[in-house]
Amino acid sequence: MGTHVFLLTDFLFKFLVIGNAGTGKSCLLHQFIEKEFKEDSNHTIGVEFGSKIINVGGKHVKLQIWDTAGQERFRSVTRSYYRGAAGALLVYDITSRETYNALTNWLTDARMLASQNIVIILCGNKKDLDADREVTFLEASRFAQENELMFLETSALTGENVEEAFVQCARKILNKIESGELDPERMGSGIQYGDAALRHLRSPRRAQAQSVQECGC
Repeated sequence: MGTHVFLLTDFLFKFLVIGNAGTGKSCLLHQFIEKEFKEDSNHTIGVEFGSKIINVGGKHVKLQIWDTAGQERFRSVTRSYYRGAAGALLVYDITSRETYNALTNWLTDARMLASQNIVIILCGNKKDLDADREVTFLEASRFAQENELMFLETSALTGENVEEAFVQCARKILNKIESGELDPERMGSGIQYGDAALRHLRSPRRAQAQSVQECGC
């Protein structure tokens, strides 16, 4: 019988996967969590959820990931999930200029509705279909630079750069926490302390409280 290892997490980050329908958002999430390609992927209706614990620089971070529908008719539903997201994968399909042209709208939504310090990584998905490419790496790279986004080309089919996209985004959030730019205690930051961090935070306080009681003053 397999033993279930329970990992204490240092942080919980709320993530979004956004972009036009058909760009492979659900397949990216499935590849990240299950390490396999999702063959029969239908369009997401509303929002789907997945979570995974990753190790980032020795810290255990639990990503709580909301995969949103890319179709316009679900836009009002998905927008409500943006609130308090710490990170996002903004996805387009390298074989579809239409999905690339829509990026500005998605970016505006994310920056307006999510945490003001949201960390976004641009993902040019379907890298395996290079022969059908409509958007060059250089063009997307410039767009990312102009909009202060990280950028990777990914393949949900082969798994190339999929984990890397989530990890890079999480690492940047961690760096911002360490530099004091992001505060996990602030409402709507999309970040919470995990079990390990909470234990660490509580124990000095408890010790302090006991010494005050013992003092008897």
